[in-house]
Amino acid sequence: MKENQAIRQAKYVEAIAEALVQAMECDERVFVMGIGVDDPTGVFGSTRPAFKRFGKKRVFTIPLSENAITGVGIGAALSGLRPIMVHARNDFLLLTMDQLVNHAAKWSYMAGGRMKVPFTIRAIIGRGWGQGPQHSQSLQALFVHTPGLKVVMPATPYDAKGLLLASIRDDCPVIFIEHRRLYDTVGPVPEETYTVPLGKGAVRREGRDVTVVASSLMVLEALQASQLLQSDGIAAEVIDLRTLSPLDDELVFDSVRKTGRLVVADTGWETCGVAAEVSARVASNVFGSLKAPIRRVCLPDSPTPTCASLEREFYPGAEDIAAAVRTVVGRVKEPVRPRGSAQTQESWDKGFTGPF
Repeated sequence: MKENQAIRQAKYVEAIAEALVQAMECDERVFVMGIGVDDPTGVFGSTRPAFKRFGKKRVFTIPLSENAITGVGIGAALSGLRPIMVHARNDFLLLTMDQLVNHAAKWSYMAGGRMKVPFTIRAIIGRGWGQGPQHSQSLQALFVHTPGLKVVMPATPYDAKGLLLASIRDDCPVIFIEHRRLYDTVGPVPEETYTVPLGKGAVRREGRDVTVVASSLMVLEALQASQLLQSDGIAAEVIDLRTLSPLDDELVFDSVRKTGRLVVADTGWETCGVAAEVSARVASNVFGSLKAPIRRVCLPDSPTPTCASLEREFYPGAEDIAAAVRTVVGRVKEPVRPRGSAQTQESWDKGFTGPF
């Protein structure tokens, strides 16, 4: 990115909206479908610019039959088009699992690579306004578990645009997961078209004492945790995975070889989650470099509560990550779990205006 291009600042949601428009301008095979993509709000504003620019022929709403319409998208991709399907909540993807797992993920393999499924599925996660157990789940681990699907979780506006453009151009089905709490965050986003390669993570902050691996919203929480830890004289290295499948193993391994300690923060549940997979890979490949047991900071194994007071107890944040780090560096024997990370989450709550 050139120096003069870094001046322009844009919101995460604006970066996504711009990526859709530019993808459609560059390739007439690209189209967008989903519930509400052509209505006045345009899925939190993310599809409205594309609808204004291209109209109902290329940005259109769909019947409330997620599994069937996903099949239509797969058929369109197999026919040479590049569909983008949008889900306002990633929970609705559960209704599409047959199409995604048994068809989208398998076609290229079954055809010996002769057939491609360039299908991008945008899905939004994240709590807000009491969405509760059925509308706020982080289900990325389900899709990471399926060979043939790529899974992307950008944390910054720059990556949101670059990774979405890369996903649309990819010949594989991509699950592109966006955290609602990131939509109003602001960062540098070049105006021109660019891509961020899938499967490559990034070091967001260098450190010598402990590696903190995170994705999506937890990257911001990890960065805040690293600031809290400075007063303890602890230098945490923060790695943003960006793509969960494929994982950038070597970036993580190299960092752990340097620091000797690992904390993994994920927006999903602890059991059989992405944090568990990252931990297992590190234990299998660079176990000799570890100076302490690996710690995970994830959701507790419980359905998501709805009321605000329970949400504050349920969701981990910067304070939880900092507590886990203090444990692995030997400052405390067991992490104090200030569930709710009051300082961080209060700032999110004040800045988050909904509607979902």
